[in-house]
Amino acid sequence: MKKIDLNIKNNQIPLLYKFDASLPAAEFKMVFTTSGGVIETKAGLANICARMLDEGTKNLGVSEFSRLLEIRAIDIYPTSGFETFGVQINCLKEQFSYAFSMLIELFKEPNFTNQTLEKVKTQVKGEIATNQSEFDYLAKLELNKILYPNSIKQNPKIGTLESVDSINLDDVKEFIQTKLNLANLYLVLAGDVAVESVEFSKLLELFEVGEKRDLPYFKTSDKRVISEIKKDSQQAYIYFGAPYDAVKSELHKAKVATFILGSSGFGSRLMEEIRVKRGLAYSAYAVNSFALSSNRIWGYLQTKNESKEGAIEVVKSEFERFVKDGVSEDELVQAKNFLLGSVVLQKETMFKRVAIRENEFYNGFEFGEFERQLELIKELSFDELNSYIKAHDEILNLSFALICR
Repeated sequence: MKKIDLNIKNNQIPLLYKFDASLPAAEFKMVFTTSGGVIETKAGLANICARMLDEGTKNLGVSEFSRLLEIRAIDIYPTSGFETFGVQINCLKEQFSYAFSMLIELFKEPNFTNQTLEKVKTQVKGEIATNQSEFDYLAKLELNKILYPNSIKQNPKIGTLESVDSINLDDVKEFIQTKLNLANLYLVLAGDVAVESVEFSKLLELFEVGEKRDLPYFKTSDKRVISEIKKDSQQAYIYFGAPYDAVKSELHKAKVATFILGSSGFGSRLMEEIRVKRGLAYSAYAVNSFALSSNRIWGYLQTKNESKEGAIEVVKSEFERFVKDGVSEDELVQAKNFLLGSVVLQKETMFKRVAIRENEFYNGFEFGEFERQLELIKELSFDELNSYIKAHDEILNLSFALICR
């Protein structure tokens, strides 16, 4: 993959390009950084905007727009995350020109009407109502509130009934026009498409240049809070999390450490102690969540209502034992074997390889960081890993969110 700078309106737009003719397929992505939930003025607005863009053009309407794409096996789908907002095309190579032209039409004349907005809002409010009985969702949402109190990061992605009700058509138009701009955009083009054949300017000239936005960083709370929400649930749904102050140069150590602690399935410490030895839960895991806007370790388990206190104590004690005693040489060997041996599956398709390079670019690394991390894992010593684990006792500041009876 190579990076090409496109000059549009005297602004440099990074294009990540990979020609690959192994399949007659193409992928194109527009990614607007610092443009998702992080900059919402109303909770759920970015999600509403993405769904509005999924309603076709004003001229064709959603049914005809979707039909014209479907008969050509073209997918155009907008997405909204916390840090980014994007639109993606997936299609066969012979349909790429048509797909690209339809994307241009979508941004020229989006189906932004009050009728479409009310339809989308009704759908979203239906999902919000359904989520009130999804205990996993509620527990995870409560954990976010604990770890990021009084910040926009605690907001549910789809918003609340009140926030969605308050969104109007002017909010949608303002978000699309002012937040989706060239100063915060990068592109990805991959597959059997020659970069010279794509008229990027026809699409990009539809957007304002705007100003580059800085992504805020949200510090994960270390307050050790336990919050219970009472519901008529047959099981206790337990989500837990803590700060993890990992730096870029040591991400490989964090990956190996947490793999051993909680993300390796039946071989992990948490699974062994919680399921295998005590039978408290069917599964238990812990994973790292390292983003540009926050860092944390978090996990989940489900147990009987009467066993919830015991399960929480086991999680705490395993984290404490992990930081105090570190890992064994055998655990390190097994972790290395799995992490290095699974690389083939992670890179088995062109789309997966492109996603790896895009992730490197987005996170500020040079291309090839994925392979460099593997080499660091390969060379990681027993003493080096245990010293790292002992130095990160901030992960002991665990908070818990429970949905239970």
